[in-house]
Amino acid sequence: MNSANSMDSMNARRDVVVAGGGPVGLMLACELRIGGASVMVVERRTEVDQTVKAGSINTSTAEAFYRRGMLPALAEVQQRSVERFQAFVRDRQATGATGRSPRTPSRFAGHFAGIMLRGELLDTADPDFAHAGPAHDVGLVPQQEVERLLAERARELGVEVRVGTELTGFEADEHGIEVRLARVSDGSGESVRADWLVGCDGGRSTVRKLAGFTFPGTDPQITGRQALVEMTGSDALRPGWNATETGMYVHGPMPGRILTVEFDGPPADREAEVTAEELQTSLRQVSGAEVTITGVHTATRFTDNARQAADYRAGRVLLAGDAAHVHSPFGGQGLNLGIGDAMNLGWKLAAVVRGRAPEGLLDSYTAERHPIGAWVLEWTRAQIALMRPEPQARALRDVVAELAGSVAGTTYFAKKVSGVSLRYDLPGSHPLVGRSAPDLELADRTRLADLLHDGRALLLDLADDAELRARAEGYGERVRLVTTACPGRPDLAGLLVRPDGITAWALDAGGGPDTGDGLGDALSRWFGTPTAGRPTGRPSRSGPSATGAAA
Repeated sequence: MNSANSMDSMNARRDVVVAGGGPVGLMLACELRIGGASVMVVERRTEVDQTVKAGSINTSTAEAFYRRGMLPALAEVQQRSVERFQAFVRDRQATGATGRSPRTPSRFAGHFAGIMLRGELLDTADPDFAHAGPAHDVGLVPQQEVERLLAERARELGVEVRVGTELTGFEADEHGIEVRLARVSDGSGESVRADWLVGCDGGRSTVRKLAGFTFPGTDPQITGRQALVEMTGSDALRPGWNATETGMYVHGPMPGRILTVEFDGPPADREAEVTAEELQTSLRQVSGAEVTITGVHTATRFTDNARQAADYRAGRVLLAGDAAHVHSPFGGQGLNLGIGDAMNLGWKLAAVVRGRAPEGLLDSYTAERHPIGAWVLEWTRAQIALMRPEPQARALRDVVAELAGSVAGTTYFAKKVSGVSLRYDLPGSHPLVGRSAPDLELADRTRLADLLHDGRALLLDLADDAELRARAEGYGERVRLVTTACPGRPDLAGLLVRPDGITAWALDAGGGPDTGDGLGDALSRWFGTPTAGRPTGRPSRSGPSATGAAA
């Protein structure tokens, strides 16, 4: 994290203030910055939170990083994660631990309610797995590493991040929003003027509460605990996810990592320190093993409280990530859902700020992301039902485990967990519209993701079609026009990809249902009115894109 402290900087007006400097807030800030917006991030922490959180990302999140040129960094982190897992296996073997021996996964596939999905059973010929390209092979990236990589990118882009600072209030009017801040160290107050405020400040969001967003949902039934500990007697613990008569527990995939789930209601005090004694009692209760915890590195409690803001925007205030939706952490969906929010909102808000699109474009943020959030809440509720220790729930769990152990079942669950089946309800009848754009390999062996690094929309002319190019005239730097060929997809004649990687329009070779005004409608819907008499500039041929803020 970096901090800007000059008084001149503090007095300057920002386009956007982002409350919360976790992965979602940083991702949003980076997207706003490459879209040309000035942005300040305020974060009360001064260091990355080392509490054990999500241990992986899904394919949709990997695609987002890939499209911004960050996939190699993720791959390096994944390699270190695999090495830690292998060290965990060696440690168990060295101590003669009982129970099944974990295997290094051939391919990361995730889990559903602790029912592990075997990567070798994935039907990789399924069309939903075909579009992601190299991003499909990256997943074992812990949340702390995601935050670290985004903090580095934010610095590179010149994002202003004020650490040790928290939002205490705000007042909006027709001209903007006054955001009140306080330094955590001494409580001293200051304020900044902005056009927009986005709450990325977590499940107990101050922004959400102060703005008056309704937050309906279901109350918690469980107490979960997750920690990195030192312990003796761990050889009696089985690795991985384990259902017992009293709950669930996890051991691994790194040395000292434990997780327990008890179905005795929420904790009496979520804020109380998680002690070694509490962890030990819970682990013994659920596992039946006489484990002794001798030290705690990090620990946290969680519940299955599941709630979602009814709308993600109230005037000049918007929500993203856990501020907009909370649920149990099973399956690691929270991080992925939040990154998706940031990708969807970032380019739209930047376009509004820069005057490239009307304010009404922001209505599509809630319209597109709210259904995805609602699905995740239902997905996590279903997992809680399968994890309960009652005989009826365990019988159902056995049925689901049997289904998940088939090629069809593994493929179904993996598609849901990975996000590859996600589709927004956008105008247009082509099957690619509303879906993540396929990572096409182009004639010069560059890939579609290489052309999205700068955060601009992309119009691919794959048939050297002068009429198609003419429809893009007047959009200038808003839409990058590339004329090329795609030998692997001769069926495609054209593709319009939004900055977040979503296909907004597609045309098959030989025409199809989206000919005529389909492209013109998509361009005006997402990128505003073309500038009369302004050429788009010389269309480029495919090749690596430039980086930096879009004009």
